[in-house]
Amino acid sequence: MDFIVKLAEGFIKLFQTGADTFISWMTSIVPLVLMLLIAMNTLIQLIGEERINKIAQKSAGNPFLRYLVLPLLGSFMLANPMVHSLGRFMPEKYKPSYFASAAQFAHTSNGLFPHINPAELFIFLGIANGIKQLDLPMTDLAVRYMIVGIILNFIGGWVTDFTTSFVEKQQGVKLSKEVHLEGK
Repeated sequence: MDFIVKLAEGFIKLFQTGADTFISWMTSIVPLVLMLLIAMNTLIQLIGEERINKIAQKSAGNPFLRYLVLPLLGSFMLANPMVHSLGRFMPEKYKPSYFASAAQFAHTSNGLFPHINPAELFIFLGIANGIKQLDLPMTDLAVRYMIVGIILNFIGGWVTDFTTSFVEKQQGVKLSKEVHLEGK
């Protein structure tokens, strides 16, 4: 009988933990993402969508800007998951590769910029704990993690470009290199 009671208590505790996590998100990450979204849309309105489209198109033409600079700036200023919203300004052809690069950067920059992706900071901190136990400097780990990440982000974005081109040919589809925003 004790086993059934403990099983029932554990079952309910699982949902209580889920509810507590949900409430913590409602008081932390949800308002943050909402404020970032408002700030980004305000900035877009002040600068003008046409200007941002031109910047995105020029950036899309250069793989270094597309896979290194934009994801780095977007991640640093907007954090994860808002960095992905910048992809709306990329031409359709480059949206998959921008997303791939931005998603990877959100993980590999945690050591130096924990605000970018705090939900996954535990991965870096787990590795850093092992480094600390070996009495090695954690800053070196953070810098190396980011450098390797930047290189892999670039490669990942470029590989995604090739994959997208392959799928285009396979499916008989041609993605536009022009920026097309919803409602325009």
